[in-house]
Amino acid sequence: MVSLICTLQDHRDDVNWCAFSPTLLATCSADKTLRIYNTRDFSEVPYSPLSGHGYGVHCCCFSACGQYLASCSTDGSTVVWSTDTGEIEAVLEHPGRNPVRVCAFSPDSSHLVSGASDGTLGLWDFHTKTLHRTGAVNDTTMVACSFTPCGQMFVTGSTYGDLRLWDLDMNQLHAEKNTHDLGVTCCCFGPEILSGSGRVQFRLASCGQDSTLKIWTVSRSNTGSCKMQLLHTLTGQSAPVLSCAFSADGQLLVSGSVDKTATVYDASQGTLLYTLNQHERYVTACAFSPSTPLFATGSMDKTVNIWRVEDGHSGNEGKSLPGRKLLGHSRLLVSDWSEEDVGAWLCEEGLQALVENFKTNNIDGAELVSLTKETLASELNIESVGLRSKVLRKVEELKAGCVCTGVPDEYLCPITRELMKDPVIAADGYSYEREAIESWIATKNRSSPMTNLPLQTTLLTPNRTLKMAIGRWRTSQ
Repeated sequence: MVSLICTLQDHRDDVNWCAFSPTLLATCSADKTLRIYNTRDFSEVPYSPLSGHGYGVHCCCFSACGQYLASCSTDGSTVVWSTDTGEIEAVLEHPGRNPVRVCAFSPDSSHLVSGASDGTLGLWDFHTKTLHRTGAVNDTTMVACSFTPCGQMFVTGSTYGDLRLWDLDMNQLHAEKNTHDLGVTCCCFGPEILSGSGRVQFRLASCGQDSTLKIWTVSRSNTGSCKMQLLHTLTGQSAPVLSCAFSADGQLLVSGSVDKTATVYDASQGTLLYTLNQHERYVTACAFSPSTPLFATGSMDKTVNIWRVEDGHSGNEGKSLPGRKLLGHSRLLVSDWSEEDVGAWLCEEGLQALVENFKTNNIDGAELVSLTKETLASELNIESVGLRSKVLRKVEELKAGCVCTGVPDEYLCPITRELMKDPVIAADGYSYEREAIESWIATKNRSSPMTNLPLQTTLLTPNRTLKMAIGRWRTSQ
């Protein structure tokens, strides 16, 4: 059986990806952050959240040993983090600086691949953090990538609907066209390596906009020829399937869908075992732990559910962890907070010792979001470097407060996911915060953030109707 043991509610926007190491769980979100949890009790590590990306974070993955975490973003970069300290080890700028949609480590962590919205691929030498090779598939967006268990090849999936197999010199070994109508959304290799009769063979799962999850065999002969063969087409979900992942032993396969379900299959037989209905919106991410019988599912409802897979014969029920609550004050606009609101927020964040200090210095909401490392040290006399850093991390979370529950999505800028102050209409017909779209146009070769198609003009038209609607909504809060 499968039992829900914990729900994490810390992200302020859609959860896009989740990944396990032997001891940690990482989640990333359109709120521009990554959050890191201990898998022992799913408490956040001290340095979480990680805030190094300028736009939403699409994907994250751990190195084999769990020492490093990579994340990629609409900002055109892949960031490498130390999981010991939470510090940035390297920033890998994707060729062309187009939005990076997916990244994956090789099993031995010698390589890292990144795929972008313009169809380009970057294969990085991870030890030197330098670009090793580049490749591209024209007129598509790279959205999926996975290395074979041997680490000598990797497969990519795109919105064009094809799966392509590459070697480490970026030679294209095989292209399987039209695997998913309307596009691939995710793919992953199983852990097994089968060899014999002059061939080595792997299992690959892929899912797509056609509402199917497929299991393939991918084989390569001693002469170098490759082929793919479809084993199972799984139709247990009624809408596009957005994510898939094998268990560490390869026996189970989990997938998440637009129909708000996560499904668990017997990967060998292709039979549906469980359908899980605890998410309120699209299930966008799923991952199995490599060391425990746990898996995670992430959703556009901003939550991550942690599930335990029980033996089924042991009769043991998984113990539930206490439900985690979304941090932060209930009032949406931080700039409107009173000194008492700030004090209440400090208590919620476990910073009770600072309440009197903040009150003495008349720190209200407007002052709170303006705090810097210097003012904390010189004016509030907070001597502990660690405590100053913690306060600033919590303040950064509040600055993203306009993506909290309750804000109509049409009032949020698609680029920053923040409440718009000066909305403008671009040539693609979408409304953006003026500063955000102007910055985008200046650095992104005039492509649309929403469609990735060229903008026919850079003319921006003020959206006065939307601005008035946002003003009325703010007044009502």
